[in-house]
Amino acid sequence: MKIDKVYFPIIIFSAIAVGFLLGGIFIKAPSSDRTSIQNETKQKLNKLIEFIDSEYVDNIDTDSIVDQTVTGILEKLDPHSVYIAKNEAQQVAEEMKGDFVGIGVNFFIENDSVIVINPVKNGPSEKAGIKSGDRILAADGEKLFGKKINTDKLYKKLKGEIGSKVSLTVYRKSEKRKFNTTVNRNTIPVKSVDIALMINKKIGYIKINRFAETTFKEFKSGLTKVIKQGAKELILDLRDNGGGYLEEAVAIADEFLPEKKLIVFTKNKKNRIDKTFATDYGSFENGKITVLINENTASASEIIAGAIQDNDRGLVIGRRSFGKGLVQRDMPFKDGSSVRLTIARYYTPTGRSIQKPYDHGGNEEYFNDFMNRYHNGEMYSKDSIKIADTLKFKTPKGRVVYGGGGIVPDVFVPLEASKGNEIVPLLMQSGVVTNYVFKEIDKNRKYFEKLNYTDLIKEITITDDYFFKFSDFIHRSDSFVDLNSNPTFVKRYLAAEFCRQLLGENQYYHVILKDDTMLKEALKH
Repeated sequence: MKIDKVYFPIIIFSAIAVGFLLGGIFIKAPSSDRTSIQNETKQKLNKLIEFIDSEYVDNIDTDSIVDQTVTGILEKLDPHSVYIAKNEAQQVAEEMKGDFVGIGVNFFIENDSVIVINPVKNGPSEKAGIKSGDRILAADGEKLFGKKINTDKLYKKLKGEIGSKVSLTVYRKSEKRKFNTTVNRNTIPVKSVDIALMINKKIGYIKINRFAETTFKEFKSGLTKVIKQGAKELILDLRDNGGGYLEEAVAIADEFLPEKKLIVFTKNKKNRIDKTFATDYGSFENGKITVLINENTASASEIIAGAIQDNDRGLVIGRRSFGKGLVQRDMPFKDGSSVRLTIARYYTPTGRSIQKPYDHGGNEEYFNDFMNRYHNGEMYSKDSIKIADTLKFKTPKGRVVYGGGGIVPDVFVPLEASKGNEIVPLLMQSGVVTNYVFKEIDKNRKYFEKLNYTDLIKEITITDDYFFKFSDFIHRSDSFVDLNSNPTFVKRYLAAEFCRQLLGENQYYHVILKDDTMLKEALKH
């Protein structure tokens, strides 16, 4: 069973408008044998495609029509039943599998060139001598620059079979030289656990960004690491985690709950109920647990938060979660495409459904619900959360919890940005910051690479120089976001991104977490 991922900040699904052409000239269709009404209805779409293929006056890509039609049908069901076209299926599968075969570089395309932000540590490209700032000019003699370059073409050239070789032509700007190197393609992990570290001598911290096939394995490794370092308490960060596989979330919840405690149950179309209970294998059943959530915490993440809250196992801290209580299953077609179809609803241990309404307004409004939360003040005050009294539930210890639209936290933490500037946190965690920081480093890479952690933080935060340069960068991109409301917040994220690109992921989180308001609230409790 699978729970699909919710993408943020906005997902807009395309829709097909179906109508009738009036006033045209029609040719009567030839008669055919009568079949049952039910069977005829099911065969209509196939017949229509056959008619278009054989009789329509112009040449039409019927595959495209079918894709649009299937998408349109699914939109009539619920926002999470979706069609995955065959050209998207591989990327979706790789993301959920937790790895892919390639050369191992983080890159972006600018000025028609492929620019390496950094190679994956110990990956094929790093072993072949590729460094941050390198430009990849060609692969196996085929140029990878110019107006026709795009990510699809890049993936076709740089991905391949495990162990296969690709010859790259590379330009190193810092040394003003061009060279060739051969990269042996290998398996590249796609991490779902961003970090596992110690906040202090007794509190561990683990951040999970989604639930893929490898998530429990990654989490278990991180949990073992912090336990060995002395963790007696754990902060599990599920902010901005849009979900993934139900099984992975259940396995993680099992690490915290005693045997026979209910984790989640599902109910399908036939009212069949399947309950999942904790086993006796949990390695952190006695340590204190705190879960961090926000408005982008969804799906499988909400299962963990709900299980911890409903079993009185720990505190949930943050802001109301997204509110997705539907379960999907991937159903493949022979051509490689698939339908991710909702097959059940899930409920937290107290019996709550946390699925928010989706019967009006369409998918765009559904996925933009967090904008309504901004406007009604919910991002700054728990009292502004709209909760129906009819959806009250009680935990075994008598705490009141609510269903009907996300997990309401035990301890509320307002948005860090000031009112009217809610876009700033989204901006500072976007690729725009990555792009800006890379360009600053690329201007004088030798200088920046000489700085240690302390010097780098001072370089970025002690003056407003980088803050103003970033503001100019944003405005040149026609993005008119007011950064002046919280320059300290902006500088923190700039410094963190400089650390990530120059020193690594651990240093990024050391900067981010130091002044994280939600983490500070968690430490109080």
